[in-house]
Amino acid sequence: MDAKRAQEIANSHIMANVLYNGKPIYIEHVDQQNGKATIHPLDNPNQKQSVSITSLTEQ
Repeated sequence: MDAKRAQEIANSHIMANVLYNGKPIYIEHVDQQNGKATIHPLDNPNQKQSVSITSLTEQ
């Protein structure tokens, strides 16, 4: 995924089907300058982590 699309998804009110390591996630924040996104698994909102935007895939 590219940074622009990740930002669009993060700003949208519509839930997108995004995966990280094959698991569905929610994008909380996108840092386009550093190519990072703050995410959490859909089934565990308390498990936040910062990952490379390029490691995210949209289904």
